Amino acid sequence: MAAYTSSLATRCLGRYLIQHTQNNIWFSTSSIAKGYTTSTCNPSTSPLTPLNQARSDTSASTRTIEQHYDSLIRCGSLVEDTQQIDALHQLGQLQKTLRGYSNSIYLTPPKPKVKEAKDSNAKQQKVNDYKLSKTEGDDAPTEEDECLLPLPPPRGFYIHGDVGTGKTMLMDMFYSHVDNGRKKRVHFNSFMLDIHKRIHRRKQSTPQRRLGKMFTYDPISPVAMEISNETCVLCFDEFQVTDIADAMILKQLFQTLFRTGVVVVATSNRPPDDLYKNGLQRDAFLPFINVLKEYCQPMGVDSGVDYRRLDLPSAGKLYYLTREPDAEAFMDTLFHELAVRQNNVTGPRVLTVQGRELRLEKTCGNIADCTFKELCDRDVGDHLSLFTAEEEIFAFQRTISRLTEMQTEMYWTQGDRSNTTHTQRGSQ
Repeated sequence: MAAYTSSLATRCLGRYLIQHTQNNIWFSTSSIAKGYTTSTCNPSTSPLTPLNQARSDTSASTRTIEQHYDSLIRCGSLVEDTQQIDALHQLGQLQKTLRGYSNSIYLTPPKPKVKEAKDSNAKQQKVNDYKLSKTEGDDAPTEEDECLLPLPPPRGFYIHGDVGTGKTMLMDMFYSHVDNGRKKRVHFNSFMLDIHKRIHRRKQSTPQRRLGKMFTYDPISPVAMEISNETCVLCFDEFQVTDIADAMILKQLFQTLFRTGVVVVATSNRPPDDLYKNGLQRDAFLPFINVLKEYCQPMGVDSGVDYRRLDLPSAGKLYYLTREPDAEAFMDTLFHELAVRQNNVTGPRVLTVQGRELRLEKTCGNIADCTFKELCDRDVGDHLSLFTAEEEIFAFQRTISRLTEMQTEMYWTQGDRSNTTHTQRGSQ
């Protein structure tokens, strides 16, 4: 990744969710990040953009995804988008299929039927041959197991498109309406960090081999089996592969997940064939793409509209340049206004964010006052993934889209932000 420097010193105030930056990789709750409730709807309020719709709905179990989407259009919270509607129809069918779905039959496939042999020894030999096909400590199903199952598991979706087109909103709407107690939603990067931790833990717990004894142990399939026993519906946000360590294990990892009945719905800025584009040893990664497309139907959602950048009502002045008079004084005042309600002391704090330690010098509760250097300029080069120029463009476009969204009145009137005097001044 290229390193960038800026001639402008940048300072920002931000809120962060402490519990989501430590060890809690999985999100099994029905509400994540910015929430919304649509049981009542007031068309006179400022319209919300698709990407700012909520992660949950209190009445989700009583209506379909399509009904939910239609109600948001009727009350003016969403703009009708034909590509989103087409995607919702397909997600709605999957929602119905997954009602009460369990992958237990795929975790314990039926034993092979042994044809009658002339003698009992030959019959027993066939059973033994099947048992020996399983590696030690690995109960992952094989292709032979799949042939024994009555039906293949439901096929998931891989939703791809440009930034701001509503991919995450669609997935979150699907997730909130799936009536299944064993569903999980997670950012793909967080998922892979958790996978590598599990692999490392299994390697550490493996007994040391004795001198002169040959012993090979592959922890990837057993780790996948752990996941399959924990969940049967996985929703991934921002499916992107940039790390060679991830790229080399994805085929085996996901092949086991899919064969054990885990249904995947994912969002990405890239179509499947462009994943890990120009990456190191990509030839070894390509078989994963075929596996992904076999079990997840690619679905493009790209109307050409970035809904985050629509002409929404502005929340007033939300940023100051360092060369402007009183900029630093304003930031100090804003931090104080936010901190007084935190019922906490002001001081430094160290967070673990996506595998790296982030030290913030000035925090109070879930409020942080930090510089650009603190957030973005302390990575060690050896620990950075190798991004291509095209991937950097993707990341830059996503950042611009998000920063534009953060300047809208709608963004700042959600949650605790609506209580600040800064927001009150900006809305006048």
